[in-house]
Amino acid sequence: MRRLVIALLVLVGLFVAADFGSAALAESAVSRQMREQIGLVDDPSVRINGFPFLTQAVSGRYSSVDVSASRIQVGELQALDVSAQLRDVEAPLSMLLGPGEKTLVVREVEGTARVQASDVEQLLNRAGGIQVQDLRIETIDGEALQQAVEDGGPATLTQIDPAQAARFGGTVSVLGQQLDLWLIATLTLTDGQIQAEPRYIHVGGDNTPQLPAPVQATLQQLFTLRVNPGALPLAVTPTALHAVPGAWRSAAPPAT
Repeated sequence: MRRLVIALLVLVGLFVAADFGSAALAESAVSRQMREQIGLVDDPSVRINGFPFLTQAVSGRYSSVDVSASRIQVGELQALDVSAQLRDVEAPLSMLLGPGEKTLVVREVEGTARVQASDVEQLLNRAGGIQVQDLRIETIDGEALQQAVEDGGPATLTQIDPAQAARFGGTVSVLGQQLDLWLIATLTLTDGQIQAEPRYIHVGGDNTPQLPAPVQATLQQLFTLRVNPGALPLAVTPTALHAVPGAWRSAAPPAT
């Protein structure tokens, strides 16, 4: 009886090892093909979910596949990060492991795209008359908006939805001097295009006087940013936009 139990355990172990090994081969094949077709700098990360893999492979249907790719060049962006979950995927094992192109039939996709601060900085410098360095993107809450009003910002800042806003920080060169710059902007997404509209700008330290209204208006116009990300990989169509530390994050709900 003891030998039978040991034999069964060995068989289970061999099955699990074979299952994970087959999944790893399929994931690697899809990753390489995606890198070539999308023109990525690195192989994307591909993970076929669900266990056992071999059962799914025999049927050619997979409940979900996670895919993520970094440093994607698309449209005006040079370092986009995209992640997506592909659901109800059809792909015969012979196609995944065999030669030739890998074609997946996907019923549903949900994903996100991250626009890095470095890309935002380059776009701002290209569009505006002032060069920004070391740009930072930060989230903001209602308390911070109220504090900005108390520090001299317009009262309308308290009417902003923090979930649809961000704080940007960096440095600018004015008359040969490096000065701190920070601004509060609202983030909107219209027809797949991203817009950041400054609502308040401050240049200098905490004790620096507030900028006159005409200067505020001019800078707000200069720093209004519109970005067309173009056709995103993995069929991600952004429908929501918000800030996360160091980046903008566009999210897409399940789409077929």
